[in-house]
Amino acid sequence: MKNFFNYTFAAVFVMIAALSSCASSPEGKSGKPVLLVVSFGTSFNESRTLTIGAIENALAAAYPDYEVRRAFTSQIIIDVIKKREGEKINNVTEAMRQLVKDGVKDIVVQSTHLMDGIEYHQMVDEIKPFEKRFNSIRYGKPLLSSDTDYDDLIKSLIAETQQYNTPDAAIAYMGHGTEADSNKDYEILAQKLVDQGYKNYLIGTVEAEPTLDDVIDQANALGVKKLTLLPLMIVAGDHANNDMAGDEEDSWKSILEGKGFSVTTVLKGLGQYSGVQQIFVGHVSDALK
Repeated sequence: MKNFFNYTFAAVFVMIAALSSCASSPEGKSGKPVLLVVSFGTSFNESRTLTIGAIENALAAAYPDYEVRRAFTSQIIIDVIKKREGEKINNVTEAMRQLVKDGVKDIVVQSTHLMDGIEYHQMVDEIKPFEKRFNSIRYGKPLLSSDTDYDDLIKSLIAETQQYNTPDAAIAYMGHGTEADSNKDYEILAQKLVDQGYKNYLIGTVEAEPTLDDVIDQANALGVKKLTLLPLMIVAGDHANNDMAGDEEDSWKSILEGKGFSVTTVLKGLGQYSGVQQIFVGHVSDALK
């Protein structure tokens, strides 16, 4: 009987200790701090895996001590995926609430946005009300945030387009464009390409400046009639598939072909570029410092 009570007491003690350990774990279910990767998102499943998924995987490999989680800023895309696939992806507020619920105390937020624009600031504004609930929140910067970022991106663009870079052709990247001051980043990138000797690499945007007309003028000035179009966007989503490469008469491809250009379209988002993935890896490192 004495041994029975001893064994029972020991079992209860071990159970209480385990429960106490779980309850006091500072980083929730995984026992790790969290690296929250925030993207605009895309409803194009294959591109989502090849771009956003690839960035998340690169970050997970680089920071194994962190649990990588996903959030999207576009509620429209979240709703489309939920209705069509039955897959639930958190928006930023939902992701933060879940982190609080799980007892996480230290997080790094890494945006996959191209620049410090409207979407990025909206993300930060959504997170701010939660800041006092954590011991630390660190922010990794968007893709283009320093001179080094521009140089690293250019290296990646050139490496990824070697097969299209011929003397009789130009390579045109289509960005989204924004009303924010950060729209100047497109012009900065375009000028840096010229300064580094890549005059046949052209930059245009769908909704701002530089425009498609600017791309056409530059192509004509170069005297080329072959153009390769690629998205200057993390994902090859709706803009890339429709506004850039679509068969509709107002797509970049159709307009350029109507002006006598031979056009090749490449539906490959920047998130697929290993060089771009490593820029984000470096931004998390900077945030942790």
